[in-house]
Amino acid sequence: MSLISQNAFINKKEKQDEEPANESSLAIAEGGNELGEKPESLASKKKKNRKKRNREIDEKSRLEQEREMKRLESSLFGTLYSLPEFGKEAEVGFVLQKSAGDEMVVYKENLDAQVEEEEDVKAEREPVWVDEEEEKAEINILKVRRLRKLRKEAEEELISGKDYVARLRAQHAKLNPGTEWAQIDRKDNNIVDSDDESDSGSGVTVGDDVLRYNDELVVKSDVKLLPGLLEYSRLMDANGEEPSNGPINSVHFHRNGQLLLTAGLDKRLSFFQVDGKRNTKVQSMFIEDCPIHKASFLPDGSQVILSGRRKFFYTFDLVKSAVDKIGPLTGREERSLEVFEVSPDSKTIAFIGNEGYILLVSSRTKELIGTLKMNGTARSLAFVDGGQQLMSSGGDGQVYSWDLRMRRCIHKAVDEGCITGSALCASPDNTFFAAGSNSGIVNIYKREEFLGGKRKPLKTIESLTTTVNFMKFNHDAQILAICSNMKKNSLKLVHIPSFSVFSNWPAPRFSLQYPRCLDFSPGGGFMAFGNAAGKVLLYKLHHYQKA
Repeated sequence: MSLISQNAFINKKEKQDEEPANESSLAIAEGGNELGEKPESLASKKKKNRKKRNREIDEKSRLEQEREMKRLESSLFGTLYSLPEFGKEAEVGFVLQKSAGDEMVVYKENLDAQVEEEEDVKAEREPVWVDEEEEKAEINILKVRRLRKLRKEAEEELISGKDYVARLRAQHAKLNPGTEWAQIDRKDNNIVDSDDESDSGSGVTVGDDVLRYNDELVVKSDVKLLPGLLEYSRLMDANGEEPSNGPINSVHFHRNGQLLLTAGLDKRLSFFQVDGKRNTKVQSMFIEDCPIHKASFLPDGSQVILSGRRKFFYTFDLVKSAVDKIGPLTGREERSLEVFEVSPDSKTIAFIGNEGYILLVSSRTKELIGTLKMNGTARSLAFVDGGQQLMSSGGDGQVYSWDLRMRRCIHKAVDEGCITGSALCASPDNTFFAAGSNSGIVNIYKREEFLGGKRKPLKTIESLTTTVNFMKFNHDAQILAICSNMKKNSLKLVHIPSFSVFSNWPAPRFSLQYPRCLDFSPGGGFMAFGNAAGKVLLYKLHHYQKA
């Protein structure tokens, strides 16, 4: 066969393969029957069978590849393609049912086994390594000073190694509450209600429902404060945004524990929102004719009383944001009303007057409602019994107890070792009171025993060597702060249950300058004091978790 005929045969074969639709017409032209059917040859049948087998193999291979891809995707991304069928149980534990309204309802089923399996996995989690000597070891936490804070009782000395590790962990968790995100079983509560999200339209997640409720964020600790070392940390100055240009004479927390007032000889009254980080200034006002010697919130939080070395005083209404000038008091000729105290029931303001007089002023009408008279000069005051009684001390070295309902003295006794009384304060629960003198001695008494005739103090604190100018109990009467403004760093904190001074306060390498006033927040978490340099130093007391 020639090359031309071979090419013609090949071209004809390719043409037949490319144009199968013309097969019937060719069959009729070459002598087929009337329907166009042509008897197929053996070679043509083999060829068709081979093509059919190839197509089946290709289709089978393609299906296997798709199944393999879905299996891999499911193992990597979950059962995205294994959708449950109607009326059949799916692998993920969901069932589809048809409701009366012809809507598909999806609900969870048979998940108890899955939850039990997860709990078994957690139960099987064991420490990688266990120290067998831990149970045998004994740690002396009383001998090492930095371990004394691990004690549960003041006399506790030896504990086992296992208890030692557990207390260290608890101490770390107490001092570092921000590591909750690292816990294995921690659940994510940053969920937004679909209704809330649709209403707001912002899609902002609210963590742990903090903004949904007005409950307390933290709970006050019921554990007793231990003596020896006080756990504290210094925060940003409370008046860091606007320090005073003169000595600070008053700092006082509002009853909400967040608002702090500061006042001093620069004639400025300032308010700060205390959070320990920014301490934003809220408001500040200038009292032109009165260098402020003392400023204080009324216990109900409605007003501020402020006074100086003047025959009048000022009130500032927090609701109306209005300042009123009160005085001089009718029938009195005092040239100074700089020392006063406010009763816990917010009804009475007691000012120290001339020649041993104590002036009682109504906080509602701001008018004089009565006077009390001491034998010596009056120098310090303290309300007790919710404002029904008043204690005073002064130049004769005696402590007076007054019944304000009858306006008369019900008890008078000498403060042991005192020549001139300079400071006085009572605990919030009226159990204790402390009396300071110009020699730096502070006597702590139990009030019931003192009224009953016992003159011996429970404890005499001799940590100060100059005149005691200021004293303050914290809210649970476990700490007493005493200070003198005549010497640097002369601010001491006394542990009342043991009547001992905290040895690590003040910090040895930090100067407090000349402290002049101090206050604890209502929950005890913050402690702020002002000094002669115009700063209000703020501290966090770690034992108390509430401001």
